[in-house]
Amino acid sequence: MIGIIDYGMGNLRSVEKALQFLSFEVKVIKTPEEAQWCEKLILPGVGAFGDAIAAIREAGLDNAIYEAVGRGVPFLGICLGMQLMFDLSQENGLFEGLKLLPGRIVRIKAASHEYKIPHMGWNSLDILKQAPLFDNVPQGAYVYFDHAYHLKTNEDIVSACSEYGIAMQVAAQRGNLYGLQFHPEKSGEIGLRILANFGGLS
Repeated sequence: MIGIIDYGMGNLRSVEKALQFLSFEVKVIKTPEEAQWCEKLILPGVGAFGDAIAAIREAGLDNAIYEAVGRGVPFLGICLGMQLMFDLSQENGLFEGLKLLPGRIVRIKAASHEYKIPHMGWNSLDILKQAPLFDNVPQGAYVYFDHAYHLKTNEDIVSACSEYGIAMQVAAQRGNLYGLQFHPEKSGEIGLRILANFGGLS
């Protein structure tokens, strides 16, 4: 069972449909109790970091996430969900994240007027390490982005970058924790392959 965490701000339906297309058993979960029965967890997200982390804490889902991650449950954050996994975000102030991984979230600095913010559209991946989610994903594969903020970390957890005037860290992994800045559920066959790789983790 793959649980998709619903804290009131995620784009749940697209992720749910993609996983169902891949024949995985999926459940949208809204309470800490429901998270206990999941073999894998996904934290999707769109919207503002501060509002999202507040909603997660208010629902008690932060403690459910810590408990599941501590048990070794594979955990995937997508877009804002990835950003929430880190220490701090500078979006509209300074907000503490879940602190599952070390790093901070900063606004994309446009290299020139050609680079519009938010960054929306297809960009290629520079895969830095063959992490489990990238099995059978070719170097340079294109995936879909929609974001104005990105990860900055000095830790050896970054599994892929993407170029948008600057090199952005767009995927991270450590142990049973996985983060993707792009939207696999909107990234065609490549995205489905990545989700299938996550669903197949033991």
